[in-house]
Amino acid sequence: MISPLAESTLRCAQVRPIIVATMTLSAALTNSSPAELDSFSIKQVVNLCGDGILADGSKCSDQLREFFKTRAEIKTLLKYMRACLQDTSDESAFVFQDIINEFGRRLDYEVEYGRYRGKKSPGVIGFDGVWLVAGNSHGIVVEVKKSTVFNFNLDTQEGYRKKLIEQGKISPNSSILIVVGTGDPTSIENAVLGSPYARGVRIVSAEALAKLVQIRENGNTALVSRIHDLFIPFPLVKLDRVIEIAFTAAEEAKASAEEDQAEIEGALPGGPEPKKQDRTPPEKIAVFRSAMIEAFVHMRGPLQKTGRVMYWSADKKLRAVFAFSKQYPEKKGGHYYWFAYHSAWDKFLSEGAGFYVLGCFGRNEAYAIPHEWIHSKLGWLNCTETDERTYWHIFLYSTENGGMALWLKNGSLESVGQFKIALPDSAGPGGTATTHQ
Repeated sequence: MISPLAESTLRCAQVRPIIVATMTLSAALTNSSPAELDSFSIKQVVNLCGDGILADGSKCSDQLREFFKTRAEIKTLLKYMRACLQDTSDESAFVFQDIINEFGRRLDYEVEYGRYRGKKSPGVIGFDGVWLVAGNSHGIVVEVKKSTVFNFNLDTQEGYRKKLIEQGKISPNSSILIVVGTGDPTSIENAVLGSPYARGVRIVSAEALAKLVQIRENGNTALVSRIHDLFIPFPLVKLDRVIEIAFTAAEEAKASAEEDQAEIEGALPGGPEPKKQDRTPPEKIAVFRSAMIEAFVHMRGPLQKTGRVMYWSADKKLRAVFAFSKQYPEKKGGHYYWFAYHSAWDKFLSEGAGFYVLGCFGRNEAYAIPHEWIHSKLGWLNCTETDERTYWHIFLYSTENGGMALWLKNGSLESVGQFKIALPDSAGPGGTATTHQ
């Protein structure tokens, strides 16, 4: 159900869009929950941005892109993209172009947005987008084709690429990426293969590009460079790059499944064994994690998913890793929680204002521990090193005063109470849930 604030603002935008022209990103977009945002249609979102009219250099365009960056989840972007592909208006083509560029940004490219409409003016290049990787000389000139029914001239895109090289924005070894929305791409493929530019062009469907974003969000940072390699033209006779992508993704899925199973069944490497194995339903874990993220976002600001448990802000300065543990009974009474802290997470958090957020199932709070604090304790924690990964064992024990404390291998306990954040009601009554044998 949409909140009264969102419903009121939406009604104003639909009937009198000029009313919100003087507003910043509207209250309905800024303050609504993810569920409420997901109920908005893309036309409603556009109406809530600026004066509701998309145009090059407009406030509406700026605010729409900001909304995509800071508030839209991948499932919402997918819904908007598919709606645009069913709409024949110019506006839908503009939104579709912005969504494709947002996909590029979520694949860790630095994106320069192009123009909605071509303009024949000196110094103005009519590309749809330019994607760059920091520290990498290879640039990608993006051409977005909502449908294959429109005429396509590869000479135009090659002209854009050459002008960008002349301006020093990309290097000569750059390439062209054509993103196709709907229709049979055979005509575009034939145009590419029959041109002198075939070695420097790649074609991908919008749906496939969205799948890569989803793979990226459920993997880790090591997967990013493999995905980037896919967009750099290479001889199709040699399949090593494609196989490496598939292998890396499979390894990520395997590692994720192992960690989830450890959380659910209580397989605690190097830690004390629980008295009994209680199974926590995965759907309850998902609800609890969502509550953790909601509480942290309310305190610190919007985040986007960039890995299975890793999140960062649109500018990548705020970062968080969300870990979860069920409750285990302690022999002497009380209880404890076990978490793994991976070396890859430590590096990720170190590159911004990082927080290791620990959710303790059965309690109505989580613990948002700053990276500097947890990193300073690593020498006092048990560590497991394998060929695939390195991680430290985090044990939180309940204390006599009802708080939680980190166990150190010298036998001492250090309170984490100063990092406590309350969870919303969506975590369940008192943050608890029934477990099953």
